[in-house]
Amino acid sequence: MNTARPPAPAGVRPPAKAAPRPDAPTTTGNPGSRTKLISGVAAAAVLVAVAAVGLVARPGPVDEWLGADPATSAPVAVTPDPTPTPVLVAAAAQGRAPTGPAVQEALDPLVGSSALGSTVHVSVLDVASAQVLYSRNAELLTTPASTTKLLTAVTALAARGPAYRLTTRAVAGRKPGEVVIVGGGDPTLSIGAKGQFPGAARLDRLAAQVKKAMGDTPITRVTVDVSLFSGPETAVGWDSADISPGGQVSRIQALMTNAGRVTPVHNETGGDPRYRDPALAAGRAFADQLGVPSEKVAKGEAPAAAGATGASAGASAPAAGISPGQELGTVQSPPLVQILDWMLQQSDNTLAEAMGRQVALAAGVEASFDATSEAMLDKLRELGLPADEASLYDASGLSRHNGISPNLLVQTLALAAGGTRPELSAMFNGLPVAGWSGTLRTRFVTPSPNRSAQGVVRAKTGTLSGVNTLAGVLVTRDGRVLAFAVMASGTSDPSTAKAALDKVAARLVACGCS
Repeated sequence: MNTARPPAPAGVRPPAKAAPRPDAPTTTGNPGSRTKLISGVAAAAVLVAVAAVGLVARPGPVDEWLGADPATSAPVAVTPDPTPTPVLVAAAAQGRAPTGPAVQEALDPLVGSSALGSTVHVSVLDVASAQVLYSRNAELLTTPASTTKLLTAVTALAARGPAYRLTTRAVAGRKPGEVVIVGGGDPTLSIGAKGQFPGAARLDRLAAQVKKAMGDTPITRVTVDVSLFSGPETAVGWDSADISPGGQVSRIQALMTNAGRVTPVHNETGGDPRYRDPALAAGRAFADQLGVPSEKVAKGEAPAAAGATGASAGASAPAAGISPGQELGTVQSPPLVQILDWMLQQSDNTLAEAMGRQVALAAGVEASFDATSEAMLDKLRELGLPADEASLYDASGLSRHNGISPNLLVQTLALAAGGTRPELSAMFNGLPVAGWSGTLRTRFVTPSPNRSAQGVVRAKTGTLSGVNTLAGVLVTRDGRVLAFAVMASGTSDPSTAKAALDKVAARLVACGCS
């Protein structure tokens, strides 16, 4: 079994030339003070949150009805469609509260399973009362894997709001006939009608605006401006095998199509081939729409417009006299909450990094890995969450240097479910539902007792070599809303580790523990 370097303390970054990346994490303590959620959340607020949690976006069993192509969809294990249960509708009552001793008696044997590896970090919180029901290594940082995306979703919603849209622009270049496409950080951009993300902004529509704005002026070259993002395009702690072209994340650039994918199809397992240079590939696709040869595409920066111009001023005035920097067209992404839904459902790492950068941009700092990590931590502090229990190097969870405590995850989930920040509850729409959608579609199947949690648990998964995590919300059989996080490190078999994690959540569902 391989060993891993523990995540660095909050705010401390590794040297520029980091030591060779180990393959499995250990834990490190964080002696910082713990910030508590305000207790006594109103029961009505919890019920509202449960109703929000219950909104299912494109559940797995009906995916084909909503436009998925069966010929390109990855095969998945067939399980019976679960009957909708309390997480899919509003709870009828607040329910009896579990007690700590009863929860401990129920979970101790499961948390001690050898399938969960050498070290397990667990936190379980009753949302209505903010009472901690179970705690094991709960305030210690450990490798979170993709449960990091919970923090990305909450900070992006807090920074931008659910309705925010990302804009891709085209402007006139410095030379006659030059068109500059300016990346706005939208990773869901599509080339045409057949994209990875339904309703995405499209290059063909942007090209149509540009042609109208340019009128009789021949378009001779395309320049690609990716200056919105800065710094390295990959994060400290990323395994080279995870990075495009064959991995699960692209280089992070301000312009790309289909989250950098070569083919607009999401693969749940294996590689997700992406372009080595997503921005240049998008620029060439745009040039093709404009009738410009690919050799006439290069990276550069857009000129500043000469004076203020109205939105799409050139689009309504295609006459001669187009000035450098003049806007020729714009397209906008779906609302940010929809992008976050895709990010959480598919655990898309590229979407996560783009969403993290929105937190940095909203804070007025550069959109780099380092600045994004700090901006996310600052936003968590602003929300009253224990940001000292996190050390971040990316927004997706691919970095082995990330460290997050389960306490921070459950406090974040409880805040979003508590009703005091309604914009944050939008994150629950995208969280996968056990046995039903996203990365949990084929989970909670074996052993058979786990099936009782199908449709009841809504959670984010996390997987790296030797690391398996699960964090989310559920409703007990007594109608009580709980937030939980189980983070295992040193695991040897991901299949048995996932089943063991599911068993913990399923036990919480079945156990009234009052």
